[in-house]
Amino acid sequence: MNKLVSLLKPVMPILAAAYGTALIFVTAWPIDSDSLGFGGELLSWLLTLAGIGLTLFLVQRIEPKLFPDVRQFQLKRPMALVIVGLLLIAPLWFVAKDYLLYGLTSLVHTVQLEPLTTYTTSELREDLMASVHAVLLAPVLEELCFRQMAISPFRNRRAQIAVCVVMAILFGMLHVRNFLGAFIDALLYGAIFIWSRNIWNSVALHAGCNLTATLLAVYCWLGLGDLQMAKTPVIFLTDAKVFVVSIVLAIVGLVLINTKRKNHIPNKKPDQHEENYHH
Repeated sequence: MNKLVSLLKPVMPILAAAYGTALIFVTAWPIDSDSLGFGGELLSWLLTLAGIGLTLFLVQRIEPKLFPDVRQFQLKRPMALVIVGLLLIAPLWFVAKDYLLYGLTSLVHTVQLEPLTTYTTSELREDLMASVHAVLLAPVLEELCFRQMAISPFRNRRAQIAVCVVMAILFGMLHVRNFLGAFIDALLYGAIFIWSRNIWNSVALHAGCNLTATLLAVYCWLGLGDLQMAKTPVIFLTDAKVFVVSIVLAIVGLVLINTKRKNHIPNKKPDQHEENYHH
């Protein structure tokens, strides 16, 4: 058994990526079938929930028996203030990352940007429907597969970072047209998971980024500002108003996270010499 586990551990990231990719394709199939309509969306939600349930079972019941080091990343109850803080930070990350992506891509070839001026009500309706899956379900499934399941078997920090990079590459390949953007996102999600040892923090930032894309669609539909978009890779360039609001939200988010962090710092007990002095 020990020999089998030692052979299985190095390929665990690849197995987790293959498992996650298979689940993603299965859950996306009903959406790709236009004939199913809303029924397809509903079926996709149910399949994703089933996939999340199965993955939670594997992560909580099976992996710890095979890899004892998994326990260092045990699923913990998320802290509400931290989750809210990360959701507020997500818009700034989304906006800044796309400007970075635009700059890097421009070094290689010309990026074709198109103004989003003809965003129709039907397109908005479709995006809002898709956002239920993209915001509430997909981040949970993807983070459990591509971060929790893949990174947690490794105790050494260097090994964790190496797996994080490998999974970011595989995650980027899964997103095809948006490889570089998804790769950069995955590096951040993995770093947050390794640092906090709590997968729900990565889920929160992932969900916040997806939610930002939906909110930008609403922003465009309402005609509140100017947005530009490139399709390959997928890039959104926002106006100054969105950037300023994102900065303000990120500051509030950092304050919330820092407040929660201070509240969790244990009070230092006075040593024996201090106690004798006071007495």
